[in-house]
Amino acid sequence: MTEAPVPAAEPAVRPGRRSRAPLLAVCTGYFMVILDVTIINVAVPVVGRDLSASLTGIQWITDGYTLVLAGFLMTGGALGDRLGNRLVFCWGVVVFTVASAACAVAPSASALVAARLLEGLGAALIVPGSLALLQQSFPEPAARSWAFGLWGSMAGIAASAGPLLGGLLVTTVGWRSVFLINLPVGPACLLLTLRHVDPSPRRAARSPDWPAQCAVVAAVALLTAALNEAGRRGWSDPAVLAGLALAVVAAAAFVVRERWARSPILPPALLRSGTMSGGAAFGLLFNFGFYGMVFTASLYFQHQRGFSALAAGAALFPAVGMTMFASVLSGRLSRRTGDRPLVVSGMLVASLGLAGWAAAGAESAYAVLVAPMMAAGFGTSFALTGSTATVMAAAPPGYSGAASALFNTTRQIGSATGVALGGSLLATGSDYSTGLRTAMAVGALAYLSAAGLAVRCVPAKAST
Repeated sequence: MTEAPVPAAEPAVRPGRRSRAPLLAVCTGYFMVILDVTIINVAVPVVGRDLSASLTGIQWITDGYTLVLAGFLMTGGALGDRLGNRLVFCWGVVVFTVASAACAVAPSASALVAARLLEGLGAALIVPGSLALLQQSFPEPAARSWAFGLWGSMAGIAASAGPLLGGLLVTTVGWRSVFLINLPVGPACLLLTLRHVDPSPRRAARSPDWPAQCAVVAAVALLTAALNEAGRRGWSDPAVLAGLALAVVAAAAFVVRERWARSPILPPALLRSGTMSGGAAFGLLFNFGFYGMVFTASLYFQHQRGFSALAAGAALFPAVGMTMFASVLSGRLSRRTGDRPLVVSGMLVASLGLAGWAAAGAESAYAVLVAPMMAAGFGTSFALTGSTATVMAAAPPGYSGAASALFNTTRQIGSATGVALGGSLLATGSDYSTGLRTAMAVGALAYLSAAGLAVRCVPAKAST
C-alpha cells in the first residue's frame, strides 16, 4: 500500500469540493475505534466463562485495548505527518480489521488479549489521521466545522450505544459477534478512503524521534494503567501511586527531550500556544465529565435499579440521541458565531445537566433524569465541534497529525480519569446514591472549569 508523495504546497482537495464520501470514510473508521472501547464491557463476563479466563485476563481484555490506544496516539500522529495521514490511516484500518478477526476466533484468553492489543495499535493509527484527513478534505471553514461536528458526534454515539449493541449481540448471537461486526465495516472504510480521500502530503525528511516516542508511550500508558487500577484498588494503593509517579517521570523526560530534539514530535511553539494547550485541556475536562457520567450511570442503572445490560444501554440513549442533533447544529452555527460561544455555552449546558442530576438525587424517577442526560449529551457534542476546530486551526503546517494526536490523547486521559474516579466514588461512598451524586457534582465542576478555560483560550472569531 504505497502512494506517491504530494508536494506540501498543493492543496489536497480542490476548493469548493463538498463531497460527503470523505466524511463517511473517516467517521466510519473513527466510529469502529470508539465503539470497541465500550461494546466489550457487557460481553466480558460471558467471555470470561467461555474461555475460562482469570480475573487478570478479563481485566486485560478490556484495559489492554485502551492502554495501547492511549499510549500510541502520539506515535500515530507523528507517523501520519511524516508518511502521509491517508497512508497511515489506511494501514490502521487494515491492522484494526485483521485484529478484530483474530479476536473473533481467539481460542483462549491469552490469544484474545494479544489480539486486543493489536486492535489498540490499529486504533492509534486511525484516530490522529481521522481529524487530519477531515481538515485536508474540507478546507472551507463552514464545511470543516460541519465535518468536525459529525466526527465529534461519533464518539458520543459509539460510547453510549456500545453497551446497548453489545448487550443485544451477546444475548442473541454470542460474544464473538461483538468483533465480527467490524469485518464488513473495515474493508468498506478502506475502500471509501482510497477512492474518495486524496493522498496526503508526505514529509519524509522529518526523522522520527524515537526516544521522545518511547517517553510519551510510557507516560500515557502508565497514567492510563494507574487510573484504571485506581477504580479497583483505590487511590492510595502503592501500585497506583507508583504508576502515577513513573508517569510524571516519563512526561518530564518527554518534555526535556522535545526541548533538544532536532525534529520534535510537537514543536515547542505548539506546546507554548495558549490556544493549543487550552484546547487540549478542555478536551480532557469535557471527556472527564461525559464518560464519567456514562460509566457511573451505567453501573447505577444495573447495580442499583436492577436493569439488564441491554436496558441500561437503552436508558442512556437520551444522551446519545442529543449528540447528533447538537453536532449538526453547532456545525451550522460556527460560521456565524465563531467557536467560542459554542464551546462556552455547550459546557455550561452540560454542567447544568450534571448539576441537575446531582441535585435530583439517585432515587428520583427515571423520567426526572432524562433531561439532565440530554443536557450533558447535547452540551458535550455542541462544544466538541468548536474545540476541535480550535485545536486543528492552531496547528502549524505539517503538524495536523500531531495536533490531532495531542487533542485525542488528552481526551483519552480525561475519559480514563472520569471512569476511574467515578468507579472509586461509587465504591467508597456510604451508598450508591451518595457516590453517584458526588460523581455527577464533580463532573459538573469539570464542565464549568472547561467553560471558563474556553473563554480565555478559544478565539472569538470563527476558525479560518
